[in-house]
Amino acid sequence: MNKKILVIGSTNVDFLIRSEKIPVPGETVTGGVFMQNFGGKGANQAVGAARAGGSVTFVTCLGDDLFAGEMIRSFNNDGMDTRFVYRDPDAATGSALIMIDSSGRNSISVAPGANFKLSTRHIDQVSDQIGESEIVVLQMEIPVETTAYAIAMAKRFGKRVLFNLAPAMPFDLTMLQGVHTFVVNEVEAAMVTGLSVEMDEEIKRAGEVLLSLGPELAIITLGEKGSFLASANQQLFIPAFRVQAVDTTAAGDIYCGTLATGLTEGLAPAEAIRLASAASAISVTRMGAQPSAPTRKEINNFLATAT
Repeated sequence: MNKKILVIGSTNVDFLIRSEKIPVPGETVTGGVFMQNFGGKGANQAVGAARAGGSVTFVTCLGDDLFAGEMIRSFNNDGMDTRFVYRDPDAATGSALIMIDSSGRNSISVAPGANFKLSTRHIDQVSDQIGESEIVVLQMEIPVETTAYAIAMAKRFGKRVLFNLAPAMPFDLTMLQGVHTFVVNEVEAAMVTGLSVEMDEEIKRAGEVLLSLGPELAIITLGEKGSFLASANQQLFIPAFRVQAVDTTAAGDIYCGTLATGLTEGLAPAEAIRLASAASAISVTRMGAQPSAPTRKEINNFLATAT
């Protein structure tokens, strides 16, 4: 029986335009291609974990609108437990406007809507699910106090927490004392540590500082350069897979969700990161957030042929 992954986080409707360039303020760029699909960091990570083979329960808050029903059906199609997908009648489902250029780089504006209605009261309602889970996955697109409350509850239950500081924003660093796996990119690592995170020695030093704040694993994602893993007995650079990117929108989310699945399967951290890196590499070759998340079969086939 698969060990359970509980993902607590945001859900958005993504309105995406891919064009030759991202407009600067006051500029109009025509000739783009429009897509509408489902995103949000929490939902992306939940879908990524489920498609990678994880047994996922998702906790989120949607609006009482037409998008919500379609989203729940989509989550169910991916085999996720949606009993704790809440709906708020006074808020719109979260939405994101995404612009992508010809190199796959993006610019995103988010209206959180119902995501900011996910409260500590909802966390109390899923306390049994936290207690039954192998790992709890959290990000920063819901209220910070809700995230902190969930981390504290998971700590009381003795559960591992995978915390992805995305999007980057200030938070109480004592939260990290309840985190097992802390995942940040270079910008987020620099924000937390106050250090430059560019050269290899700087990355190693940042990893040491992150570990000193409480987590057992600190992972710094480095884009095309791969990932850096720091633990009490290991410092390791893990290279990325080389692919031609067309859309990087949910790459970090797919990485985190797949990482959670690998860790619940008992993979060593470095192997779980390699699994996550493969899923992320596949995702950037596809358009959209959740549509880009690969299945475990696709990930395994990719790894079998990767060099």
